[in-house]
Amino acid sequence: MIQITDNSTIAKGDCLTLIKSIPDHSIDLILTDPPYNLGNFMHKRGTNIKGMRNNHFAYSGWDNLSFEEWSNVMKLFLQECNRVLKTKGSLLMFMSILKVETIIKLATHAGLYYKTVGAWHKTNPMPRNMNLHFINSIEPWLYFINDSKTGVFNNQGKPIHDFIETSTISYSEHKLGNHPTQKPKKILQHFIEILSNKNDVVFDPFMGSGSTGVVCEQLDRKFIGFELNDEYYNIACQRIIKKE
Repeated sequence: MIQITDNSTIAKGDCLTLIKSIPDHSIDLILTDPPYNLGNFMHKRGTNIKGMRNNHFAYSGWDNLSFEEWSNVMKLFLQECNRVLKTKGSLLMFMSILKVETIIKLATHAGLYYKTVGAWHKTNPMPRNMNLHFINSIEPWLYFINDSKTGVFNNQGKPIHDFIETSTISYSEHKLGNHPTQKPKKILQHFIEILSNKNDVVFDPFMGSGSTGVVCEQLDRKFIGFELNDEYYNIACQRIIKKE
């Protein structure tokens, strides 16, 4: 792992290998967007996989696994999350609605306490095939606490709903990261502010082009990020250093 700023350390490679270098109970928040394993599902439906990957989700070795193989690697990943998270540390994970039930079962078995499934409603989703079916404008996220029922929750005495509504990423922001599944910094900031405190350690094992790291730098959190792809790793490094 390479420390690129006072607060941020990143590494290039497979997260299941790299995560073994993280000490037990050293992470306050895991905020991540892992592969959804949609390759085979899309292929069976006759979807243009190349086009989807170019525009909507990045290629990952986990994406073409069978459901059983994907479940096994996710099981190992969630066990490692349990190991590296502090007691009362949080895991916030974006996931396909098709895999929500599986993730809940695997995470619970790994020792993570299930809190809720929420929804990110995109106010300006791409209207693909709008004359044929409903527009897909919802992306689920799952929230767990490690080895406890309660953790950091900075709600400032106000109710916070499990339904978050924002636009998708703007062109000006997307061109900085150029990643197919890049999340708006606004939604990452929302979760980081609620589920961690200043100087806490936030970990993204699938950091893509580094948006979570950028927000951590802006909010005075420490950041650890892993990325397998050379191009996105290099983009993430530059973005985090520049805080952009």
